[in-house]
Amino acid sequence: MIPQTEQINTKQDWQIALANCISDPATLLNQLGLADRLAAIDGHLIKKFPLRVPQNYINKMRYGDADDPLLRQVFPLIDEGLTVENFVTDPVGDGLAITAPGILQKYHGRALLVTTGACAIHCRYCFRRHFPYGDSNPLASQWLETLSTLRADISINEVILSGGDPLVLTDSKLAMMIADLEEIPHLKRLRIHTRLPIVLPERIDEQLLKWINQSRFQVIMVVHANHANEIDDEVATALDSLRLAGCQLLNQSVLLKGVNDDAESLIALSERLSDVNVIPYYLHLLDPVAGASHFDVPDKIGIELIEQIKYKLPGYLVPRLVREQQGEQSKTTIA
Repeated sequence: MIPQTEQINTKQDWQIALANCISDPATLLNQLGLADRLAAIDGHLIKKFPLRVPQNYINKMRYGDADDPLLRQVFPLIDEGLTVENFVTDPVGDGLAITAPGILQKYHGRALLVTTGACAIHCRYCFRRHFPYGDSNPLASQWLETLSTLRADISINEVILSGGDPLVLTDSKLAMMIADLEEIPHLKRLRIHTRLPIVLPERIDEQLLKWINQSRFQVIMVVHANHANEIDDEVATALDSLRLAGCQLLNQSVLLKGVNDDAESLIALSERLSDVNVIPYYLHLLDPVAGASHFDVPDKIGIELIEQIKYKLPGYLVPRLVREQQGEQSKTTIA
């Protein structure tokens, strides 16, 4: 069973990179030659949802460009403090879907485990930016209760590891978790939702690949890239390693104003994903989470963009435009 504490004698390269993530807005902007933009940040908002971005990700931003699509995803604009109607702290009904410690059940046959509240990067549009992680972590004293809940429901055949980001957990903790889950006979598939292969590709190390390759589960990894510039050669190598270890690779994006709300950007992303053997799976309309209204793109524009993409790309490279709606039995396909 997963222990409540874990002794780590030596840190892996990825753990060092994770520990060295940039959390100071001035440091980030100075690196990019944008020190004059510091006044656009509300310090009070930073305390509520801190800046966090890996150096590897910063290196892919364009120097001197305040409108860089990667910078926009992590830069805490003062607009986050706006109160906008229908933008709420729990936009997709996660709170109502909790059935046991760390377990969210919304859709038939699937159970989502909120494994941690930690991430390598704080995306400013995150739909769980207000989630009460401290009350929902199953990996401590409540893990036996979590396993018991999964074991009792034979309709569940797929477990989804989410967070935060499950890959910030150590390989030993993940391996122990998976070993416990593998003892539940009706579980067939393991899905991992993660941003780390995109923003911290150092994380895809030999130990991670080993337990993925040895698992009895069919392993599906859903990564999260919103722009082609996020996928450089190092990311491509990490994704290829995952594929060779037996992972089925899918990508889900979020349609974000000022990041990818034009056909050229979305086409370039799908093409780049194809280059690295990742299927463009979902393009999510923004979940209306409080603090992210400045990223919102109207449904009409999203539909128009999908039509433009269909004209330029083969069908298998066109993501489904979807929205998650509280109480629905599946994602709602918009286009």
